[in-house]
Amino acid sequence: MLCLQSLAARVGDFCIRDISLEVHEQEYFIIIGPTGAGKTVLLETLAGIHAPESGRIVLDGNDITTLEPRMRNMGMVYQDYMLFPHLTVRENIAFGLRQRGTPAPEREEAVQKTSRQLGISHLLSRYPETLSGGEQQRAALARALVLQPRILLLDEPMSALDSRTRAQISRELLAICRETKTTIIQITHHFEEVHALADRIAIMQEGTVIQTGTPAEVFLHPANVFAAEFLCIGNQIAGISRPQGRIVRVETNGQAFFAASEVTGPVIATLHSEDIIVSREPFASSARNCLAATVVEILPAGTTVRVIMDAGFFLTAALTRESCRDLDLEPGSRVYATFKASAVHLIATRPE
Repeated sequence: MLCLQSLAARVGDFCIRDISLEVHEQEYFIIIGPTGAGKTVLLETLAGIHAPESGRIVLDGNDITTLEPRMRNMGMVYQDYMLFPHLTVRENIAFGLRQRGTPAPEREEAVQKTSRQLGISHLLSRYPETLSGGEQQRAALARALVLQPRILLLDEPMSALDSRTRAQISRELLAICRETKTTIIQITHHFEEVHALADRIAIMQEGTVIQTGTPAEVFLHPANVFAAEFLCIGNQIAGISRPQGRIVRVETNGQAFFAASEVTGPVIATLHSEDIIVSREPFASSARNCLAATVVEILPAGTTVRVIMDAGFFLTAALTRESCRDLDLEPGSRVYATFKASAVHLIATRPE
């Protein structure tokens, strides 16, 4: 549906470069990356706010690279809502329709329908300053959705909301866009939104896209060390990988473990904390890795705890509080860390 071909754009001293992406029909596509990676510049270039220096933007087979923003049929919602303070909620939602010259009866019908979908019909006569953050966000979304955009661009639209309101509005938005067959491209810093909403994601770094895929693909198989660190993967272990039959043996600090990979040589092994089983005795399973370790530290982490162990190299496991109590763990406890070879992802690195 949407195809970016070697897109580059400059805003001041910053530029996005060589971005090639495809976004599918009715897809919920999320862009993540650190602050300053170029996510907002990319969205604004799609919307027509910035003119590309090179490359093409193709929508439904039509080159829209040089089209004016109003001709692209894209809606955009920013994190600060940008509602007009002197207009009521009704007038804010209807603003784009009025600009289009939509007749008043059709305008009111569209406003009523969209406000019902977002649960703000009772707020239509209110002004933005009298609304809560969640109500303002719904009004901003309604103003974009009432235009029936082909693509809805969302720049961290729920970042200022509490987690409960953010989750509720996200579910409502997903349902509305599925109903209206609207494609969404969203920027977020919340990984829970990525897992709950995204069909596919892209990671940006320093103005370019370094990886795309489903959330499962990207989180399980980060493309490089930067991606692994940005995704907060709990274990990143430097070692040397050597072939051993159909798998590889990774050696580090005189210790070794196995990975289901074909990558050999200097590597960074990534392993999610949730994929490690901690036990007092060797754990009977089909997992290839069962390493003796000593508990170094136990850190509370919300509803879970992080158990840091020394197995010849440091390993971090995520346990429930109940599991930690049942195992009677404390610093100095002797344990076993068990994980599957398939849970280990290897990233080739250059020798120093």
